[in-house]
Amino acid sequence: MSPRAMSPVLIGRSAELAELENALAGAPGAVLVGGDAGLGKTRLMREFTSTVDGERARVLAGGCLELGSDGLPFAPFTTVLRDLVRDIGIDGVAGLVPRGDTGGLARLLPEFGEPETDAASGEERARLFEVMLTLLERLAERGPVVLVIEDAHWADRSTRDLLAFLIRNLGTAPVLIVMTYRSDELHRTHPLRPLLAGLERVERVRRMEIAPLSRADVAGLVTELLGDRQMPPAGLVDRIAARSEGNPLFIEALLDDDGTLACELPESLRDLLLAGVQRLPEETQEVLRDASGGGTRIEHALLSAVTGLGDAALTRVLRPAVAANVLVVDGDGYAFRHALIREAVHDDLLPGEYTRLHKRYAEALEDDPGLVPAGRLWVELSYHWNAAHDIVWALVASWRAAAEARKALAYAECLAMLSRVLELWDQVPDAEERIDANHIKVLQDAATAADQAGEYDRGIKLVTAALHEVEDAVANGAPDDRARLATLLVMRGRMRYQMARPGFVEDLRAAVEALPSDPPSALRARALSTLGNYVRITPDIGEARRAAAESLAIARRLDDPVTEAEALITRFCADIDYDNSAALAEVEETVERSGHHQVLLRYYVIKSHFLEGAGRHEKAAAIAGRGKELAREYGVARTQGTFMSINQAEPLVSLGRWDEAMAVLNHAMEQDPAVTTRTSLLVLSGWVALARGDLATASKRLVLSREIMNLKMKWVKTQDYFATLWLEAQLALAEGRVEAALDAVRPVLDHGGLPDDARYAWPALVVGASVCAELGDTAAADLRRIEERAAGLRVSGPLQRAHQLTFHAEHARARGVLDLGAWDEVAAAWDALCSPYYQARALFRAAEAAVAGGDHDGAAERLGAAAELADRLGAAPLGEQIADLQRRTRTRRTDESAPLGLTPREFEVLRLVAEGRSNRDIAEALFISVKTASVHVSNILGKLDVASRGEAAATAHRLSLFTGNGVRA
Repeated sequence: MSPRAMSPVLIGRSAELAELENALAGAPGAVLVGGDAGLGKTRLMREFTSTVDGERARVLAGGCLELGSDGLPFAPFTTVLRDLVRDIGIDGVAGLVPRGDTGGLARLLPEFGEPETDAASGEERARLFEVMLTLLERLAERGPVVLVIEDAHWADRSTRDLLAFLIRNLGTAPVLIVMTYRSDELHRTHPLRPLLAGLERVERVRRMEIAPLSRADVAGLVTELLGDRQMPPAGLVDRIAARSEGNPLFIEALLDDDGTLACELPESLRDLLLAGVQRLPEETQEVLRDASGGGTRIEHALLSAVTGLGDAALTRVLRPAVAANVLVVDGDGYAFRHALIREAVHDDLLPGEYTRLHKRYAEALEDDPGLVPAGRLWVELSYHWNAAHDIVWALVASWRAAAEARKALAYAECLAMLSRVLELWDQVPDAEERIDANHIKVLQDAATAADQAGEYDRGIKLVTAALHEVEDAVANGAPDDRARLATLLVMRGRMRYQMARPGFVEDLRAAVEALPSDPPSALRARALSTLGNYVRITPDIGEARRAAAESLAIARRLDDPVTEAEALITRFCADIDYDNSAALAEVEETVERSGHHQVLLRYYVIKSHFLEGAGRHEKAAAIAGRGKELAREYGVARTQGTFMSINQAEPLVSLGRWDEAMAVLNHAMEQDPAVTTRTSLLVLSGWVALARGDLATASKRLVLSREIMNLKMKWVKTQDYFATLWLEAQLALAEGRVEAALDAVRPVLDHGGLPDDARYAWPALVVGASVCAELGDTAAADLRRIEERAAGLRVSGPLQRAHQLTFHAEHARARGVLDLGAWDEVAAAWDALCSPYYQARALFRAAEAAVAGGDHDGAAERLGAAAELADRLGAAPLGEQIADLQRRTRTRRTDESAPLGLTPREFEVLRLVAEGRSNRDIAEALFISVKTASVHVSNILGKLDVASRGEAAATAHRLSLFTGNGVRA
């Protein structure tokens, strides 16, 4: 008897195939296909790709490889590139990438030559990701492309990062990315879980879960496996369905040729999977045990070297395994029919067999490195020597593997290899001589890899350990390496900043102190510039200025234009004057002279920020857009360009181009930006939602922003902190929680002197004054504090002057004065800045003032203009307020005179008193403050010579002053 082959017909997956077909028809997009091991994900992919490959789409496929706990960096993408080169050649690939430059791809595939630079930076990694995306998109211009990445549960960190980047940034080209993974492998801390959760929120991404086969599908599969010769014996389908639980792999393993169970029902899954192997000839089983040590797939030549069998002998021995569908031929090698079979065979090895097998693999690779594709040698040697318990060569191979991973920009995998070096270090007495590096160097390299991989918590621990060893070495008589000490401190400070942890400024100060001022050094200049850049988000602006000034002086003395430009940017940001563009011109000249694109991109950030702060919204949006174009040219559009999106969206919001702004913001949020930049995206999108009346979305954005601010409270950026409070106050006010709105504004009163204070404090103070107008006398103390805070602000630029004018008008309203002239001036200021929303609000307030003064025609004119602006913006809440006031002003009195010596306004108040209205009711009806209503009532009591509101109402009724329609008879 022999185990069954795989069914030639796919059973029970028509719905999944249809969903994949629909996804391809709607490309670009992505499908995340999950399911337990053995449910047929690979079989489904084979069926789908064989159906569409050729005329309907180009299929590119790669699988993630299991190698102990170490994934191979970018393994599936290396396979994809290698297959593409075989298909269209090196020149064909070159024709698909920007400028025909395949140097970046050389990090993944040696056929492209050497990388254009040995630098292993975040920028180089971003360029690599951009090149891969461009390659797919340009390939898709010729026809739809399907990229299949299988077994993502084994994916290394770099592969996961590249996958996420591609999925999040698919443009309009018809590219469909399909990723498969084992659901049963995803334990609570599995690194794929957060990736799946994040990708599910991306537009055009769908998730598909492969379910077990139904009883009817099990019957269909059993019938298909038995073929035309026989029907399933009675009861067989039920027994197999019960035992297999609908898993196709188990069904195939359970069923034998003669229509019976292949073996007695095994006690475990492992026994079931091994049963098919154990029926093979002993020499075949022996070679399968050898093959299991090489992973899911192994090259024929490598297996020949490990087993000691020649080509002909190996082919003869493996033929029964291929015939029994335990192994399948895969290119120039073999793959186990399913990874579970390989795992079962490998786990069945005895301890001595396990160690000797991996030693044979390591020795074979040492003798002939060409047995594995380039780029895999050292990571495989690290794995095999470690599994063979040869700690010396495991350490050496891990050190070399770390260098290869760094060259491939696979920072997380580099960190994994260096972590193994550190783990083995104490067990290898001559470790330093073996790798020609001391323990401090390994710690520093590991910390650098952690920094580049975004593993900041681990990186901080590694740097701290390195710093302790540096201090101990100096204490024991070693030379005082100040440069290394400073480099480590800067690195830790940078990571603490990224983690929003205290101590980052102290680290930068210590780094500067560690470096002598004479002779001047580029390292000290850079440390000073970084210190100035970080310390400027604290109230100590003076220190930021001093650090920037010294950095600038050193850079000029060393004739270092890059550091000079960085220092000028830091100095400019430390104390921005929105009335003075001359300082910006000096920065621009130095940046252009430096010729350094990173500095140029940073300049575009600060220039667009300055222009928006100066109220030059159109220019700011254009500059930010140009910055994004430059980022695209440099290959970092979807990384550094994402930060530029904030500076593009903010002026678009100001200009009332909200749909454009939301498109920019949503795309930026899909990039999963760093916590240090996410707040602005959340606040801007939350405010647009609020202005449009979508309070639920605004609330969600505020919650997320608040969570970030709670994390960053030790070193708040004014831009983030005040903006979040501003949104919180406005949302509370919109929801009728007036006291809560005032609570949100109070921290702005307590935190003066922060960088760029006035730009972000003015909007919050305007909201605060508006809240006080709603609360009346109960908020008198808060109104005084708000007034004092405003008095201490320096006004810089026309945007801040517009906010200042708005504040004064709102402050007067809070004191019971509706100043028509002030509100008209505010409306004109916002009109000059092309800010339609704030112009509409000012016109609305001016209309209220006009109504209060009896100028109904003037009010109607202003309300008409405001309504037009609100309607164009889609600002529903403001539009409703305007419409309500319009309705109420249409019923104005036809007789402008008033009896009993009352003014027209007092006459209107008396009418409402006669109706039994309270002062608050009167204030709401006439759009005046409660305090103003109280003053009017007091004046009426005096003029009518009565002592109470009741007597005033009685007098009005006795004299028949009012009719049912509210007009004097």
